[in-house]
Amino acid sequence: MTAALLFATCSFAYAQTSVLVFGDSLSAGYGLDRGQGWVSLLRDRLDENERDVEVVNASVSGETTAGGRGRLDAALKRHEPDVVVLELGGNDGLRALPIKTMKDNLAAMIDTSRASGAKVLLLGMRIPSNYGKRYADQFHQAFVDLADETDVAFVPFFLEDIANDRGNFQNDGVHPNAQAQPAMLDAVWPALAPLIDAKPQAAVQP
Repeated sequence: MTAALLFATCSFAYAQTSVLVFGDSLSAGYGLDRGQGWVSLLRDRLDENERDVEVVNASVSGETTAGGRGRLDAALKRHEPDVVVLELGGNDGLRALPIKTMKDNLAAMIDTSRASGAKVLLLGMRIPSNYGKRYADQFHQAFVDLADETDVAFVPFFLEDIANDRGNFQNDGVHPNAQAQPAMLDAVWPALAPLIDAKPQAAVQP
């Protein structure tokens, strides 16, 4: 085979895509057996669809947006993701932390992720109205406003399809159980799949 023919045959190939899931206990699989969480199910779905995608789960149970902001740089440098799934804020709400601070932290993480070359998917959250309807409404609206201001891919409420059924949650009433995980993946998939499929071809040298 001549060098010219070899180059023509091998000049382009799809480079592996890397997805970094950067969240809290909802993505870390709190209270679940290994392989049951929605991030593990994402890996399975990608494998089943023969997509060459590496999924890194850098989620930490109990994480707030401040904690995530503090460790994001290191995660980006270590994993060099093409896509960042940002699933943080729930613990800020449960602790009734200032909404503006949460929004500012999320905005900074979006900017940092984009500066590294990654696309971003923001997963929105809600908190129970017993935290006060005004606070709960403002909490969710912060995600909506941020997605509009930054023009990121967005899922308005990550737990939309499971939130109203107590049977989808563990005994603490906060963390989804194993049977709810496929619905959580289904909520993310329509917004995530186009970001994965948008990965450009990379040149391969002969």
